[in-house]
Amino acid sequence: MKKSESLKEFYERNPPLQHRALDTAQGHFNVYSRSDYCSRVLPYNRRDFYKISLIIGTGTLYYADKGIEIDRPALLFSNPQIPYSWEAKSLQQDGYFCLFTENFFMMDGRPTSLQELPMFRPGGSPVFFISDAQVTFISDLYIKMLNEIQSEYVYKFDLLRNYTSLILHEAMKMQPADSYFKHHNASSRITSLFLELLERQFPIDTPHHVLQLKTPTDFANRLSVHVNHLNRSVKEATGKTTTEHISERIVKEAKALLHHTDWNVSEIAYSLGFEYPSYFNNFFRKQTSQTPSSFRSLVVV
Repeated sequence: MKKSESLKEFYERNPPLQHRALDTAQGHFNVYSRSDYCSRVLPYNRRDFYKISLIIGTGTLYYADKGIEIDRPALLFSNPQIPYSWEAKSLQQDGYFCLFTENFFMMDGRPTSLQELPMFRPGGSPVFFISDAQVTFISDLYIKMLNEIQSEYVYKFDLLRNYTSLILHEAMKMQPADSYFKHHNASSRITSLFLELLERQFPIDTPHHVLQLKTPTDFANRLSVHVNHLNRSVKEATGKTTTEHISERIVKEAKALLHHTDWNVSEIAYSLGFEYPSYFNNFFRKQTSQTPSSFRSLVVV
């Protein structure tokens, strides 16, 4: 799993879709038909944008330790924080989807926190199976979006946001899907994803960078699994605890920064996610039996 796919990378991969994107100071929005673009296999990855898909066609969605069969029309709410993959089964793939950034939703000049909504909340269920009547209602909203995004209407951004909000409210009135299945190799899969998430935070190339994932809970939230489940899986697959893996990788990066940069210890501590240099000193000494300064002096010599 590579780093999160950005909007720029998405459009480079799908150049015909760029021309009708709405990109302003108020955020980014785009919408199109799945029949125009739908990959048979979408690789496991995170995206740095939100996406709402009306899926008409069959396939399987995979998450860290579970999957769900899409065997009837469904709404899928993709959260930038939760990686997933898609494997189509039926040749015919219809429906629509829209994608947008967080600041697309503005209330009184402030962005709405989409992750507070149940369908986008980490640990929630992002799949909602829908009836024929709901397919018709939601399809009509997407058709309106497709027409509106190409119009010259000065307030079309507000109208597109309202159409998207109607889809969100329609989902909030429903019960999410609960027919997930467990991967037969869930422990090894979760461990692999954890190690990839850990590794892709490095190397750190600026003292202004701050490590985002520092604790087992941080990683569990990102993978949408319970922290106890993550800890058991990693221990079972590697023989080491989640905390040991995190600590070892931070120490490895700390040594590299002490050796190869002229950043002071406070800057290195901050970049590695330590609030105070003293916390970093205590951590480094516990892991290596040396202070950061003494390690650096030995390396220089």
